[in-house]
Amino acid sequence: MKHMSETILVTGGAGFIGSNFVLSWMREGNGAVVNLDLLTYAGNAANLSPLDGDQRYTFVRGDICDAELVGWLLSKHQPGAIVHFAAESHVDRSIVSPGEFVRTNVQGTFTLLEQARAYWAGQSDADRAAFRFLHVSTDEVYGTLGPSDPAFSETTAYAPNSPYAASKAGSDHLARAYFHTFGLPVVTTNCSNNYGPYQFPEKLIPLMILNALEGKPLPVYGDGQNVRDWLYVEDHCAAIRKVLEAGKPGETYNIGGMSERANIDVVTAICDLVDEMRPRSGAEPRRKLITFVGDRPGHDRRYAMDASKIARELGWKPEEGFESGLRKTVRWYLEHGDWVDSVRTGAYREWIAKNYAERAAL
Repeated sequence: MKHMSETILVTGGAGFIGSNFVLSWMREGNGAVVNLDLLTYAGNAANLSPLDGDQRYTFVRGDICDAELVGWLLSKHQPGAIVHFAAESHVDRSIVSPGEFVRTNVQGTFTLLEQARAYWAGQSDADRAAFRFLHVSTDEVYGTLGPSDPAFSETTAYAPNSPYAASKAGSDHLARAYFHTFGLPVVTTNCSNNYGPYQFPEKLIPLMILNALEGKPLPVYGDGQNVRDWLYVEDHCAAIRKVLEAGKPGETYNIGGMSERANIDVVTAICDLVDEMRPRSGAEPRRKLITFVGDRPGHDRRYAMDASKIARELGWKPEEGFESGLRKTVRWYLEHGDWVDSVRTGAYREWIAKNYAERAAL
């Protein structure tokens, strides 16, 4: 993308990563943003309240599967890029309701690609050359690793093991096909586990922070030795901006935090930070709240990302270490109780009860 001042269309920009990206994009003084988000349970327009009154920001509530709406937005706003975050992303939910993941992640991506192709075909040669469709995906498409296996690279064969991962793999394949068949300038990024502000508290880190704060059990799947590579969300946003600016159409870039941690180590670190920041007089350390529960079906053992390509070709590397990023994240959740209360609705409580309460303690 040659002109970073152009309008961009962001899908899923009220979600966790999307809202952090929109906020950082605007802070960097870039051009206008049109944010298309359906505001499902994990989307929250309040995440973007700092942009209230900013004429560069437009929010549209709508579905990426609505071809007419997507086509109209492209025609009206004439964006120089689409940054596609919108997705169903929680593995546990994909096990319960896989059809929703296929609809949003596969059908939704197909709809966007089709509408983008039609829009792009009608542009001038210069605008066609500058346009980008940036498809944001996950490391989970690659499957699982053994303890000593090399990290996932951009050439690792796909081997998705959950309905979520399979639906994202399908969307990746569509994105690749639209570049190779139609010439649509698609760039794909595959990221490792994100953490940071505004993450919906069904995910591991915010769930453990809030349960620890409230003295509730900390449910850890299996033996707690599943390993993930943790990426601070601001680093991810910086990587996406870099790919949007200089990424090569048709290429894939892995984005990782270079911070592999076993889940149990993440949880104990959270306990210690909450003890430090919100001490309880006379109470036992919050590590005592850890409860091992029945594992998730098909739970991948280890993810790790080789991010050397994006470092070598685009000059990006993560700036936030895991310890400092986790400290910032814990502090954010402890200081934003109003936001937490606003997203933990009755539907959220029902999901937590359904997913965890029925799991037998080990």
